[in-house]
Amino acid sequence: MTKITCFGEVLWDIFPKQKKIGGAPLNVASRLKSFGNDVTMISAIGSDDLGEKLIDYLTENDINTTYIQTLNNYKTGEVKVILNEKGSATYEIMYPRSWDKISLNQDCKEVVKNADAFVFGSLVARDAISRKTLYELLEVAKYKIFDLNLRTPYYTKDVLIYLMEKADFIKFNDDELYEVSKCLGSRYNSLEQNLKFIAAKTNTKHMCVTKGSHGAVLLYNDCLFYNSGFLVEVKDTVGAGDSFLASLISQLLNKTEPQKAIDFACAVGALVAQSEGANPKISFLEIEVFMNPD
Repeated sequence: MTKITCFGEVLWDIFPKQKKIGGAPLNVASRLKSFGNDVTMISAIGSDDLGEKLIDYLTENDINTTYIQTLNNYKTGEVKVILNEKGSATYEIMYPRSWDKISLNQDCKEVVKNADAFVFGSLVARDAISRKTLYELLEVAKYKIFDLNLRTPYYTKDVLIYLMEKADFIKFNDDELYEVSKCLGSRYNSLEQNLKFIAAKTNTKHMCVTKGSHGAVLLYNDCLFYNSGFLVEVKDTVGAGDSFLASLISQLLNKTEPQKAIDFACAVGALVAQSEGANPKISFLEIEVFMNPD
């Protein structure tokens, strides 16, 4: 069983009519666990009802919560989600929240050191306390998976470059890819050229970029793999990219061929997009039928 530790925000997505559990690292952890991986979450919650419900959810889904800290001075994370007519989401992220203040301890270091992979994003680096903890954990992690999650104004060029240079695997969406490429001085127009440009700049051999309904591209050991996406009726896009990433790295870490891995990941991302919220339950059978309808 593959051991994976996820670090960062755990929170509630506040939709117009309901609240749903979310946060990119939590979404990734939840999907990773659904595929049978051994998953641990490092984060922080407030000493409040929303925090208790988050722990209940993670426990029910058999995700290790030992390393989730409870803070009395900061509330559990909340994000206001605004959906447009196509189901695409924009976010209003409350600050500060408990996950901004994740402190470092030796137990956290040990669980990261012993994991096969360490998943983190850029949003958790918006606050100096969680950022310092992340930097320390990156020094002991074996295989570092960086999920860019660019939310204005919560990132800087210097932090992004540092995290990309530390990473063994980087995931972008297409807008993020072009923004980062331009930031690094790229003169290329094509997605593939910019992927390879960033790979060379950051010395990263494994990278992927999602293209919404148009699928994704995976750069893996100098080879490119493509999936053109699946046609679905989108309910909302919240968490689709997170489930894509979880599905992709679960497949790759468990030695699935890259082409099969990206096909599987795009299918799962599409299934999430046609459901409400970030973490709908999806079985292997549903994925198989969706990928092979005939």
